[in-house]
Amino acid sequence: MNDRAPAPGGLALVQSLVNTLDRASGADSLDTAEGLARLGLTPDEVPGARELRESLRAVCLAHAGHPAHAVVTPLGELLARAPLRVTVDEHDGGARLAPAENPGPFVDPNSPDSPGSSAPRVPLPARIAVAVAESLVEGTWPRLKACEAPDCHWAYYDRSPAGRGRWCSMSVCGARAKMRRYRAK
Repeated sequence: MNDRAPAPGGLALVQSLVNTLDRASGADSLDTAEGLARLGLTPDEVPGARELRESLRAVCLAHAGHPAHAVVTPLGELLARAPLRVTVDEHDGGARLAPAENPGPFVDPNSPDSPGSSAPRVPLPARIAVAVAESLVEGTWPRLKACEAPDCHWAYYDRSPAGRGRWCSMSVCGARAKMRRYRAK
């Protein structure tokens, strides 16, 4: 439903996870092999991914000034289960957050695989925690929002100058809301 550009950096992973469920149709890409592969998940990880997705959706709704869509586990509790560590590059002195399970010096939060062929997979909660932490530093975290349409709640990155975007798509959800207001007059 979203006609906007993807969120920047690691927030694209967060946005992608939240948007695995189409609330209007009920279609959940976590039920498909392609959806699991896109996020680097195994079937055993799906229940935890769904719990994380709905907690992220509640936070995205809060960013837009809306109440949670359901009772969910607080995002902080879920991310606390994914410990992070600071890594420092020996060559340039750059520091980054990385999942504690990752033995390599750096991790791409969008990649389910750690650097190196024999390195362990990086769990989704750890990748999400890195993406959230980095977006907090960059100041982009509050701009990841969820559409206010109750049958949508699609995640989008608000690039409006004032940061007051309300819908994932002005041409779909925004137009529907404006038409409902007009007809109610």
